[in-house]
Amino acid sequence: MITIIPAIDLIDAKCVRLAQGDYNQKTVYNENPLEVAKMFEDAGITRLHLVDLDGAKAKHIVNYKVLELLSARTELIIDFGGGLKTDEDLRIAFECGAQMVTGGSIAVKDREIFLSWIEKYGPEKIILGADAKDKMIAVSGWQEVSELSILDFIESYIIKGIQQVISTDIARDGMLTGPSIDLYKEIIAKFPKLELIASGGIATMKDIYDLDEMGIPGVITGKAIYENRISLAEISKFICA
Repeated sequence: MITIIPAIDLIDAKCVRLAQGDYNQKTVYNENPLEVAKMFEDAGITRLHLVDLDGAKAKHIVNYKVLELLSARTELIIDFGGGLKTDEDLRIAFECGAQMVTGGSIAVKDREIFLSWIEKYGPEKIILGADAKDKMIAVSGWQEVSELSILDFIESYIIKGIQQVISTDIARDGMLTGPSIDLYKEIIAKFPKLELIASGGIATMKDIYDLDEMGIPGVITGKAIYENRISLAEISKFICA
């Protein structure tokens, strides 16, 4: 069964969402991320995708105190991303309770350091962020589109041991237009053993059921929950089914 992974995106230690990664299209949903995380946990959710948007902008970890609080006060398995650029950033993230970290832009712009993280911490702790626009990898908070195709990019890291990939079609992120089904079909057809986590566009429970039927291992959803298009009761029912 697909793992439902809610997202908490952080700006100024508050729970927010952006539309297509645009900091000018920010909505604050809750000023208490711990309250949100506990609601997720009470619904039977076991995993959380925590994104440091301040860190992504600053290019170093910023909201580590929120990570520390959530890891201490919940049992959620937290994967953490946003602005992780150095060994020191990773040390702080893991010391503050992240069980996994996600690297996207760093895997494009500094392949050597990202590979060193896989070697040092093991592929079970390092998630590859593969965010794409028109099937080409996008970096730097989605402000730049590279010349790397998403399939070639993923393959280049699978051969180095990567097991988990979060893939976001940025045209759909925060837009509630449904997930990028065709893209995910391509990815799992080429890499059937990959632990692919779909992200972006989730609008209803039907989207999650559709991804589950495709055999996608995980799905990240944020805005649909915050805007009550998907209720925690529906998620709880799905988990317990």
